[in-house]
Amino acid sequence: MNGWDDLYPFPMLPSWVPGAAAGIVSLHLLQKLLFPYFWADLRYLLKVLMYGLRMEMYRLQGRVVTVLDQFVKLAEKQPHKPFLIYEGKVHTYRDVDRRSNRVAQVFLHHGVLKKGDTVALLMGNEPDFIHVWFGLAKLGCVVAFLNFNIRSRSLLHCVSSCEPKMLVVGADLLGTLEEILPNLQKDVSVWIMTKDSTFPSVHTLLDKVEAASEDPVPVNRRSANNLKSSVLYIFTSGTTGLPKAAVISHMQVLKGAAGLWAFGATAEDIIYITLPLYHSAASLLGIGGCIELGATCVLKKKFSASQFWSDCKKYNVTVIQYIGELCRYLCSQPVVSGTK
Repeated sequence: MNGWDDLYPFPMLPSWVPGAAAGIVSLHLLQKLLFPYFWADLRYLLKVLMYGLRMEMYRLQGRVVTVLDQFVKLAEKQPHKPFLIYEGKVHTYRDVDRRSNRVAQVFLHHGVLKKGDTVALLMGNEPDFIHVWFGLAKLGCVVAFLNFNIRSRSLLHCVSSCEPKMLVVGADLLGTLEEILPNLQKDVSVWIMTKDSTFPSVHTLLDKVEAASEDPVPVNRRSANNLKSSVLYIFTSGTTGLPKAAVISHMQVLKGAAGLWAFGATAEDIIYITLPLYHSAASLLGIGGCIELGATCVLKKKFSASQFWSDCKKYNVTVIQYIGELCRYLCSQPVVSGTK
């Protein structure tokens, strides 16, 4: 070997290689400077695209797998995992599945509902909101979530606009029911989540649920023909007039439920839901998101700025939902020792 070979044992690189390497380094530095979240955004976009492709494959194969179907499978796969935590009480996936079966069995036994019927739900944030929602969905009913903050004419408008066969009312909203009952359509069957009733022609539900069977109702009652079929009505707030019903399909529920997953939440997360369940943020993204992940959610009766962080610490919350001014309210709270 000659002297040059001793000094440079490897072949000389082509002249364009150093320039290309410098260009790549420059592009990397430029991306870091101008587009620091490029790769994170790209990963998120790819996840969304993969989810969309999965939905499209379901459509092409004629398979309709709803969020409720996913929940029932999770109740079999992880029956003892907490699904809901409400006021310190744990409701496992199996607990929620079985109690929603009881709700479905009550209405199946009374023969008051058929597949495709609409049922209006006037309840606050509590586990039975979800039990009734899922129970009705297991019968193939369309559920209309009513805003319990509106009263009288606006509430009657919401009920009449979705043309329900039935109205189910929570025990803490009997005063609201009393206001609208005289003007409610006579063909709407009214059920209240209590064991007894002082209202004429109003049916009690709680006593019947507690006595009902936990056996699942026939699967064909909840099966959907296509993902575009309606499953929920969710009303606008009515700030620019009377509330209007948004018709929510199975596909839209699936898309909403994928939100937490798309942003990186996992089955090990504990999601804190303080928003009202009658809105899509809490019901579709929150409850639906927990089902998509197989995670646990902590449900709050209503938002409390003073109790927020202590609840997060108490229940080991890892994911919170917020909307509008919620974060400003939290930032306005005084620092409390022991909540950091």
